[in-house]
Amino acid sequence: MIVLAIETSCDDTGVALFNRDRGILASVLSSQVDLHALFGGIVPELAARKHLEALFPLTQYVLKESDLSLEEVSCIGVTVKPGLVPSLLVGLSFAKALAFSLNKPLVGVDHLEAHTFSIFLREKIDFPFLSLVVSGGHTSLFMVKREGEMYLLGCTRDDAAGEAFDKVAKLLKLGYPGGPVIDRVAKEGDPQSIPFPRPLMGKGWDFSFSGLKTAVVQYVQEHGEEIQDRRHLACVVASFQRAVVDVLAEKTLDAARHLRVSRIVVAGGVAANSVLRSIMKERSEREGLKVYFPPMPLCMDNAAMVAYVAACHFAEGETHGLDLDVSSRSIYPRWNP
Repeated sequence: MIVLAIETSCDDTGVALFNRDRGILASVLSSQVDLHALFGGIVPELAARKHLEALFPLTQYVLKESDLSLEEVSCIGVTVKPGLVPSLLVGLSFAKALAFSLNKPLVGVDHLEAHTFSIFLREKIDFPFLSLVVSGGHTSLFMVKREGEMYLLGCTRDDAAGEAFDKVAKLLKLGYPGGPVIDRVAKEGDPQSIPFPRPLMGKGWDFSFSGLKTAVVQYVQEHGEEIQDRRHLACVVASFQRAVVDVLAEKTLDAARHLRVSRIVVAGGVAANSVLRSIMKERSEREGLKVYFPPMPLCMDNAAMVAYVAACHFAEGETHGLDLDVSSRSIYPRWNP
């Protein structure tokens, strides 16, 4: 079984071919970072237009790389939620056109489920496990019972963690996207130097980063001149980053303790953050837990993870009609032990 998958949930265009026996046959990603950096954030209309330009040549590329034809594809997988609606519509329309013209089944995929199972492209993990999906648009904690069965433990009430990184980086004029540049600049600072708040710590498994972002804004307003010093700037960045990581790590580990789950997957773009990886591994090992991170390329949005989930659903006989639609949100049942 060969799956051709399309990923256009945000600003990266991904196309991949996947076989359940052989793994990833080909995967390619076209980034729009340089385009959106001009505006300090993603412009949905521009993102959708770029997806439209990229999808056909990227599809040709993966077919050539894998030495396959469209007729050899078993089904078409595509991200349908959550994400930017204009971007999702471009990907779904392209997938529907392929499915209709080739008379192939269509499988819609949830982006958060795809991130959760991206680790399975490298190694299989026993169920159940916790999944922390943390990126520019999402901060969600799940109990994963099996493939296709995920329950929401907590999610962000306002800004996602990656969104907070982007906003703080923009405030400090560090550039876009914020995650990588903050990770880099923070290496020169003391993460304990500024006592930024840890929002909702010890208050369940939901997240909130808007107040932390506001605390950074207030600090910058009060210490504007001092932050011109490179060392001071690095300390602000390092302290902010550490506050975010402390919240993510402690809430996830708290859930693991209470639910007696010994395996944790951390996925999404922020899973590439070096401090989050270090602290999660250190604290997990201390408590006898095992934490898994996808390889760096699979932390970012990509079509290979979409293909894996589409293959799982297709193997279970789950397909969708051409009336399939997109959604900006995902709705998962809350965990009720």
